[in-house]
Amino acid sequence: MKKASFVLVVLVTISGLISFVLVHHAALATSATLHFGPIASTSSDSGTCGNNWAIDTFDRFFTINLTEPNTVIEDFKDGTFVTVAGSSPGACETGTNNGNMVSAGVTGKFQGSFDIVVTGGIFNPNAQCTPTTCNTTAGFIQTVYGTSATYVTGATYFVFHYSTGHNGEWKNASANRGGNLGDITGTP
Repeated sequence: MKKASFVLVVLVTISGLISFVLVHHAALATSATLHFGPIASTSSDSGTCGNNWAIDTFDRFFTINLTEPNTVIEDFKDGTFVTVAGSSPGACETGTNNGNMVSAGVTGKFQGSFDIVVTGGIFNPNAQCTPTTCNTTAGFIQTVYGTSATYVTGATYFVFHYSTGHNGEWKNASANRGGNLGDITGTP
């Protein structure tokens, strides 16, 4: 009788272990992501008046949820910027130019993120991103989804935060991330 009880306990334990492994494996499969980066990049940065107000240097990171491979999250990390002379990033926030200006040479740090919705093309999870092929959003999409893919950045959200020592802070964000706030003005 004890032997039969032991076998029953072992079977329940084995059955419980198999169930746990299968459930655990399914959870991993539904949350699996594919990551690309860091990819060193440089880009001009436009403000609310449409002018380029800064040159940014940063690392790009791309994350794809494999259960929804046509949505990509692009993160911008370890970013720095240097301003170019002209209208400040928030000068036209209200639709009219408030006259705020920024001089060349103001430096600061930034970070940000936005989503990308991709249509068309063919998703290639084995694509090889290099500093040359994926150092822009367009290059990444072409490398990972092919030349026939199209995309929209910030389809659901975008948020970027810029800060300087004494020239202010600028938050450039979609309404669902708090909207634009602040400005970067003045001289270095």
